[in-house]
Amino acid sequence: MLYQRTIAKKVSITGIGIHSGKKVTMTLHPAEADFGIQFRRIDLPGAETLKADATTVGATENNTTLGEGVNSVHTVEHLLSVLYGLGVNNVFVEINGPEVPIMDGSGASFVFVLKDTGIATLNKSKKFLVVLEPVEVKVDDKWARIEPASRLIIDSTIDFTHPLIKTQNKVFEFSCENFIKEIGRARTFGMLRDVDVLKRRGLIKGGSLDNAIVLDDFKVMNPEGLRFRDEFVRHKILDTLGDISLLGYEIAGKITTFKSGHNLHNLLCRKLLETQSAYQIVSASSLEKEAVQAFELPLGLAPSFH
Repeated sequence: MLYQRTIAKKVSITGIGIHSGKKVTMTLHPAEADFGIQFRRIDLPGAETLKADATTVGATENNTTLGEGVNSVHTVEHLLSVLYGLGVNNVFVEINGPEVPIMDGSGASFVFVLKDTGIATLNKSKKFLVVLEPVEVKVDDKWARIEPASRLIIDSTIDFTHPLIKTQNKVFEFSCENFIKEIGRARTFGMLRDVDVLKRRGLIKGGSLDNAIVLDDFKVMNPEGLRFRDEFVRHKILDTLGDISLLGYEIAGKITTFKSGHNLHNLLCRKLLETQSAYQIVSASSLEKEAVQAFELPLGLAPSFH
């Protein structure tokens, strides 16, 4: 049986929001089984807790936001991706600002912090969302589909006119180990020519070469270059995993995306949840072995019992 997990102790992370440009401190607390991932804005007296759930998502422009209006938390996707990537289901997040810190633009800092903090196993079985029939959403020439598979697979294709990106595809078979090695370090990216437009829209106020890959018309401007030849599509998979984790369960299904973004991912989640015949919630003990084995942690990350 695969048990639910939380973190072993509370831990605080400080950084800036890539869009707000504001310094923020985020404290992650251990939580009991079935608590899920929940956020609370402690800078807003009496603010309601926001559950990390597909139906709680508000804005999806250049990030995924939980909640609407003042009581909202922006850019949750990288943290959620890492929590899913390490099989952590239950965490209470207190945050004193409007946006999860961007760190280096990838999930690597969160992986490091969680490895150092430790992961605890709770005495209750995980549940899986098993996809039973295909569900698809389309917006213009962009689309995303989820269909039956014995474990989580993400098949992502991106298409940009930039000569260093062009069309990139990667098929990622989920496991905690594969996530750490292949996906967690891939950084967000953007075009230099878009910077002024995005800033006029109130975005990327905290963006820099320290927290994003920036490309001019021909090359990567970051002195250190790329971490992977196909870092761009790997980051898309990081985002997809964070957005799809908002279904609230571990997933057994194949997700295929073409030129997708946060909005499309959320539309796919909502359509799946609305199509009751398309999925089933089952306990880990009744699932095929390979789906459960994907959540085995690499050596050095083995959880303690809590």
